[in-house]
Amino acid sequence: MSRFIESIKVEDQKIFLKELHQKRMNDTFSHFGKECKIDIYSLFLNLEHDEDGLYKFRIEYDLENNFKTQMIPYVISELDDFELVIDNEIDYNFKSADRTQLQNLKNKNHADEIIIIKNNHITDTSYSNLLFLKDKTWFTPKSYLLNGVMRQDLLQSKEIKETEITLENIKEFTHFQLINALNDFDDMFIYPIEKIINLPKEESDLEF
Repeated sequence: MSRFIESIKVEDQKIFLKELHQKRMNDTFSHFGKECKIDIYSLFLNLEHDEDGLYKFRIEYDLENNFKTQMIPYVISELDDFELVIDNEIDYNFKSADRTQLQNLKNKNHADEIIIIKNNHITDTSYSNLLFLKDKTWFTPKSYLLNGVMRQDLLQSKEIKETEITLENIKEFTHFQLINALNDFDDMFIYPIEKIINLPKEESDLEF
């Protein structure tokens, strides 16, 4: 039985982006012809979570509406380096609990984190969407693997823009950052593009 997850930000006893998380869960059920009977906010309230600080509220569920929940303390880590990795077959349209494809890709490389290339286009890291800076504007790739809730929220609020980012034009951007439900759009963890250790240097380097 396929299992899926929602990882939701809870900070100082407040839950974030719950409507977008609920919509993604509902859409997952609908795609497979099922009805979602799990209400995220009710689950959160029933936990009676009374701890301040940053937490990941994790819900793992299947399409029969079976679920389990965890509230996990969360710390955002700074990463030293990134590596571009090509996989033209990878598919992660739904937030599946089975992350074998992603983990196998990461295990084959030596950087702290990978940036996945699919059909010559920049997609995501192993656990986040990406933003790239150009001329004081932040852009997110159109070619994502998973349309994350933070990504959706930032696009809806027009704080970021969507564009095509490829191996050919990635060097037009000066900096990048990682975003997901637990990693906000902020100035704390912005990386220069040179943090990507195998960034193509010349046109002939693109087929690596």
